[in-house]
Amino acid sequence: MARAVTNKTKVWNTVTSGTLGFLMFFPILWILVLSFKTEEDAIRAPLEVLFASDWTMDSFAAVQARSDYFKHFMNSVIISVGSTLVGLLIAIPAAWAMAFVPAKRTKDVLMWMLSTKMLPPVGVLIPIYLIFRDLGILDSRIGLTFVLMMINLPIIIWMLYTYFKEIPGEILEAARMDGASLREEVIYVLTPMAIPGMASTVLLCIILAWNEAFWTLNLTAANAAPLTAFIASYSSPEGLFYAKLSAASIMAIAPILIMGWFSQKQLVRGLTFGAVK
Repeated sequence: MARAVTNKTKVWNTVTSGTLGFLMFFPILWILVLSFKTEEDAIRAPLEVLFASDWTMDSFAAVQARSDYFKHFMNSVIISVGSTLVGLLIAIPAAWAMAFVPAKRTKDVLMWMLSTKMLPPVGVLIPIYLIFRDLGILDSRIGLTFVLMMINLPIIIWMLYTYFKEIPGEILEAARMDGASLREEVIYVLTPMAIPGMASTVLLCIILAWNEAFWTLNLTAANAAPLTAFIASYSSPEGLFYAKLSAASIMAIAPILIMGWFSQKQLVRGLTFGAVK
């Protein structure tokens, strides 16, 4: 009897997880289907679109002919990776101090940093735009890298703080007794032990920076425009070109989807780092 109940539970869990997975993946699947259709077929009713006989690569060719995909791709790579690495350089010492040398208001500081994520970006758009204009870094990789680094910095610090708290302080004390300096303690002792957590933090922040649209659309024009701006360029006053927009979307999300697929084990390992002692 117990075995029958267990089998039913397994079947139910499999069906439920499969259904949820399909529902989450369906929008991407639908965009993929539309990207291989003509503009005439893309605006048809869903079933007509699915069973339309015309499958073509014309939308991908048109997108590549109209825009320099490789330039937008390189901008996305440089901005997302750069903002993550710079944020990591700042967050590691901050998280170390909060985890191992906590002050009376450490928890308040952490909550304040997290609360900044609740601020609507449009509320600070004008001052940041004016500052960037006066500094001459509008539509530049440096400016956008700085903005995305500041946006993701609270998340980086919070995640690293959580991972560092799981590392026994006695290990760091032993390193100090062996004559390790503060720099050596952080680089050679703390960082290697927190590699799984740091890897998941890096992957998550790269994904967040890659998908950021508000700041990329408002602070870039042509020179530093990443793939999010590349997608938005296919919305025009004449209307939406669904096939070309879908093709541009697939070209934009494919790199990050592939990266996420190959790094999913490391991401899950890092996100569960320290969950079981």
